Amino acid sequence: MKSEDTPFEGGPMDGRVLPVLVGPTGQPPKTYRIPVPDAAGGPPTVLVYRREPRGHSKRLGLPRGWKYAFDPSGDTRGHRVRWPWSKPAATPDGKPDDPHG
Repeated sequence: MKSEDTPFEGGPMDGRVLPVLVGPTGQPPKTYRIPVPDAAGGPPTVLVYRREPRGHSKRLGLPRGWKYAFDPSGDTRGHRVRWPWSKPAATPDGKPDDPHG
C-alpha cells in the first residue's frame, strides 16, 4: 500500500504530519477520524478532520497535494454526494428535508 505524508491543521493534531494511506486514485480519504481514549475509561472521543487541497497549480488549477483541517463539529453526516435518485435527507425532527418548499 502506498502512503503520503499529510499535514494536519487545527485541533489537537495541529502542525503534525502523518503518513496516510492513499487509494487507487492517489488521493487520501475525504475524512480522517482519530479515536482518542477517555482517561476515565468511558467511550473514546473521535476527532474528525476533512481533506482540503494544500494549493493549486498555476496553469490548470489542479490540487498540489492535500492537507487535513479540523472539523470541530465532528459531524460526518451531510458531507455526502446527493444523487437525484437518493431519498431526501431528514431534518432533526425526523421529517424529510424538502428544498422546494
